[in-house]
Amino acid sequence: MALHHHHVKEISSSRLKRTLSLFEVTCSGTGIILGAGIYALIGVASAYSGNSLWLAFVFAAVMAILTGLSYAELSSFYKSDSSEYEYTRNAFNRKIAFFLGMFVILSGILAVATVSIGFSNYLNALVGVPVLISAICLIILLSLVNIRGIRLSTEIMIVATFLEIVGIITIIILGIKDWGRVNLLSLDFGMHGVLQATALIFFAYLGFESIVKLEEETKNPQKTIPRALILSILIASVLYILTSISAISIMGYEKLSVSNAPLAEAASLSLGKVAFIIIAVIALFSTLSTVLGSMVATSRITYGLAKERALPEKMAEISKRTNTPIKAIIITSLIALAFLFFRRIDVIANLTNISTFITFAFVNLSLMILRFRVDPGKFKFRVKFLSIGRFSVMALLGFLTSLLMLVYSMINLS
Repeated sequence: MALHHHHVKEISSSRLKRTLSLFEVTCSGTGIILGAGIYALIGVASAYSGNSLWLAFVFAAVMAILTGLSYAELSSFYKSDSSEYEYTRNAFNRKIAFFLGMFVILSGILAVATVSIGFSNYLNALVGVPVLISAICLIILLSLVNIRGIRLSTEIMIVATFLEIVGIITIIILGIKDWGRVNLLSLDFGMHGVLQATALIFFAYLGFESIVKLEEETKNPQKTIPRALILSILIASVLYILTSISAISIMGYEKLSVSNAPLAEAASLSLGKVAFIIIAVIALFSTLSTVLGSMVATSRITYGLAKERALPEKMAEISKRTNTPIKAIIITSLIALAFLFFRRIDVIANLTNISTFITFAFVNLSLMILRFRVDPGKFKFRVKFLSIGRFSVMALLGFLTSLLMLVYSMINLS
């Protein structure tokens, strides 16, 4: 999960230049998706699925593509910086749009808490700092970075994205010699277990929905954005699937599922202590960057809803000195700090996913309704191969899979 570029275009000219090609949007999109989710949650997810963890990544990719294409259709009609709030306001009403806006903000806040604990687990494994203390310090520190301004945040995230990809590829390469040691088709906990893992590991894909925000800067966006979206999800999936195969081949799911620093431990079993330190440091950068990206995105969405008067207008105040929405940043960070006291990363990650799947269900429903209300010619992009007349079969499948994952996230919590 990496929510990096969600609302990173803070103050832009009214007409952005169309400069991005398919290759550039795909690279950017892959960077948005790849993130700390895999570092933080691969261990916990393997406890649900056993050796067939890779299958959970396949299912999650299919679901991400279905909902991602619904976002692509909606963004081709509504202006690119409006989002879930606008879609549901037009399909339903302001009340439902307000609740959905709250779920979007909540999932961002919960993501901050989840990944902060992921960061602290790796730091604890490296130097023994208590998890709760380092998670609190991280959120406070990154709030100050966020208040400082968008440029510093973006620079940190670019470096971290490069490092996390290096870390993922390292684990894949280290594990190749062990491939074949475990039976990847053994459904240790049945299909039920794989679906539980899918609901949790979906966290690692979050951010795909913000690829559509690059529309204004993309050449021929109607064709480029949907293709880039599918390619980004596929590239991220291949890396995730290979990482899960390598980690399970090196350690076996029994060891992986109880590890606090799963990928670092996998590296150390393969290459020794130095590899543990390298991967743990990369995981720290990766998780730190994702927390910062989520904070930036969530504070900007809060600011956006306050500007729309869906939230108190005070939260739309911009600091004259740093040009950032300072009140929105402070309030969202304080709520994230409160969620840290749940302490368990799987609980907070499942709560994040619950609010996300509710959002995705409504986005898919909105498309199904708006397909009948809006003249088909007005959608600059439409998925024709999964449509019956004006009815979107794709949005229906996106809606049903979101509901299925919502149910499994609730099972994970019980």
